[in-house]
Amino acid sequence: MILSNKYRNLAQNTAIFAIGTFSSKLLVFIMMPIYTRALSTAEYGTVDLIQQISNLLVPIVTLGVTNALIRFGLDKSFRKNDVFTTGIICFLGGFSLLLCFSPLIHMISVTSDHTVMLYFFVLMSAMREMCSQFSRAKGYVKLYAFDGFLTTFMTCLLTIIFLMGFKWGINGYLSAIIITDALSSLFLFFSARLYKNIKFKGLDKRTFKMMLRYAIPMIPTTLLWWIVSVSDRYIITYMLGADANGLYAAAYKIPTIVVLVSTIFMDAWQVSAVSEIKDRKALAKFFSNVFRGYQSIIFLAGSLLIPFSKICTIILVAGDYYESWRYIPFLMLATIYNCMVQFMGSVYMIERKGVTTLVTSIIAAVTNIVGNFILIPICGVNGAAYSTCFSYFIVFVIRAIHTRKFIRINYSVLKFGVNAILTLAQAIIMITEVPGWIIYEVILTLLVLLLNIKVLILSFKKIVGRFGTIGSIFPKVWDWQRFWEMTAFLSIILAF
Repeated sequence: MILSNKYRNLAQNTAIFAIGTFSSKLLVFIMMPIYTRALSTAEYGTVDLIQQISNLLVPIVTLGVTNALIRFGLDKSFRKNDVFTTGIICFLGGFSLLLCFSPLIHMISVTSDHTVMLYFFVLMSAMREMCSQFSRAKGYVKLYAFDGFLTTFMTCLLTIIFLMGFKWGINGYLSAIIITDALSSLFLFFSARLYKNIKFKGLDKRTFKMMLRYAIPMIPTTLLWWIVSVSDRYIITYMLGADANGLYAAAYKIPTIVVLVSTIFMDAWQVSAVSEIKDRKALAKFFSNVFRGYQSIIFLAGSLLIPFSKICTIILVAGDYYESWRYIPFLMLATIYNCMVQFMGSVYMIERKGVTTLVTSIIAAVTNIVGNFILIPICGVNGAAYSTCFSYFIVFVIRAIHTRKFIRINYSVLKFGVNAILTLAQAIIMITEVPGWIIYEVILTLLVLLLNIKVLILSFKKIVGRFGTIGSIFPKVWDWQRFWEMTAFLSIILAF
């Protein structure tokens, strides 16, 4: 009964995140044609690099404490006032330090004309990240999901005004995000009453030290994952030019669909993994069952999207970006393994193994950089996709083996290997466009479906099977609990 409650809570949280995220992320894909029409490939590449630099600076500014907010905020052995106040102190100190390095940042060629915008971007992004993570830690999952919808809607609205109306170009794109993050921070700060959790007087020094001990190793870890996901873009820009990076950045947007499915689940999973189960055997069983269903969904999502690389590109981007479809298949594979890596990382999170996370991140970063310098000159832009895919795969294998020391996650290695081979074959067939590639893609997708359908059905039964007959799922008196559970499964399936 205890374990079934964990599935129910996980399903309910997943459903809430899904409802908010699907509706909001849909607007992002609708906006892609506007982004790619309002900005040239070079401008889009520049915007992408500025965003990635900001993503690099946020964990530094917050001293990595955003990771600790969710981990310690969910732990009932720590006072939430101490947790959030520690986060605020770290943020104020980190941003003050960043201001001292403004002359150095201004020297970076990509950001030299947009330094002020970059600072506001980092400031608002860090504030929103802290407010959203702590709101989730306080249990405001519905508010967290609604904020995701509201934020994306406002971003799209302001982007249309600034790009299409005022024609502000790069500054318009960045301004829309900055303003939206500021509004989101204020919304969460007052709606979730986060101001009540700021208590500088009487701050528990033990909590402060433990959070820093957990968070500080996360700074280089985050930087290293940034290197894995972004270094290829800088190397492409250096070797092939901003236009090539613009195409590569556009191609990265399509695999975001799989990231969307994963993010919805991982948001809910972090809550369950930290707060739900204390018994180690039950925890191992929970992890094993969830991972088997998770990997089946992710592999199937990737398998379904790879054959549609060309169609997605035609629909979502302007004509100048059409060639970007060639980079989607292997970026899709990279995304699949990235999702697996993040799941295994949740083991390190609950065990507070920040240093171990750092070591595996170093391996990923080194592998990716070396691969980029070797493969990009040989294979062009796709060399970066190959390198990224390989680095994520290597780290997944390492984490899958190493995490068994803490939580023994049981799953079929053979089945995982077959999934990996089938999707790899799809990617190769797609980019080489062998004669009759459509037929091969359909066959391979069906094989992936057949391979995973049993696990998907079992996952469905875990959610609704305990109600008995199908008819009992829809009782005469409406049960919102059952509604959330049904929606969770259907939302993930419809994500395809």
